[in-house]
Amino acid sequence: MTMLDDRMTAAAWPAAYPQGYAVVDVETTGLSAHDRIVSAAVYRLDARGRVEDHWYTLVNPERDPGPVWIHGLTSDVLEGAPLFADVAAEFSERLDGRVLVAHNAYFDWTMIAREYARAERTAPVRQRLCTMALAKELALPLPNMKLESLAAHFGVEQRQAHHALDDARVLAEAFRPSLRAAAERGVRLPLLECLPLVEWSAAPAAATPRIGRQATYGSGGWRPSRKRPACPYPNPGRYTSNKPLKQGMRVAFSGDTSVERELLEDRAVEAGLHIATSVSRLTSLLVTNDPGAGTSKLVKAKAFGTPIVDEAAFTHLLRDVAPADE
Repeated sequence: MTMLDDRMTAAAWPAAYPQGYAVVDVETTGLSAHDRIVSAAVYRLDARGRVEDHWYTLVNPERDPGPVWIHGLTSDVLEGAPLFADVAAEFSERLDGRVLVAHNAYFDWTMIAREYARAERTAPVRQRLCTMALAKELALPLPNMKLESLAAHFGVEQRQAHHALDDARVLAEAFRPSLRAAAERGVRLPLLECLPLVEWSAAPAAATPRIGRQATYGSGGWRPSRKRPACPYPNPGRYTSNKPLKQGMRVAFSGDTSVERELLEDRAVEAGLHIATSVSRLTSLLVTNDPGAGTSKLVKAKAFGTPIVDEAAFTHLLRDVAPADE
């Protein structure tokens, strides 16, 4: 037992923290909505991050395996593997009642949720935690957000990168000290809701070489079934530089963010801001890390004279949002 373990045993563990975690890694045929899982691993951890057990499976993606040079899984290896529908029940047993933990959790969650949807099932997990977001909450001095950097920071040895079981082990070993550091400092965990994905188009999948049995579920487009409550505050107008944000302001985002987009949006909603999905003359502020990009939101923001700030400035502004006008 480490000195930190001793301190946390004596101190009260944060009551709001989850009661268990499922540290997950999936390897896939690619990164798009039409790609499939080829292997998956889960490490189950207790409330304080101690390993309970682990599980690993190959998955027949019913198509070309994609970047074999990354995950090492060829068509021959995967042809005899079970379909996702065949392992969904056991996967569910590993996830049930736990917070899903992953490195870039949005990606792992959406890939998993799509596979469950194709199998006409729903994953029994309600919240996820991204270790990249947690590292930022803890202000860990990492050179970048790669798993290998997080592992090196905590002295965790990587034995086989891009093998789902080893990546899940590495993440589980790095997550435990992160979790305990958060508990010791009273840091609020960056938990996000895991909403099921719903099929929004019935477009047939492009002709793709398949392996093993043919797919029985068509690949369409996917989106999260996420609805936010209406902002209860009136729009006070545009943000003014060097002044605080005010509740009711309409905030839009454009481009990639270093912190998971949903986490930023959730924090903004909690602070009383309105999340806008597009830019109009009523938009109070546009947040982007690439003001030179030619996205439609940026073009409109510049045309309307909408104030633009980067993610770091927006995160700072979120710390002190002024109350709405009465």
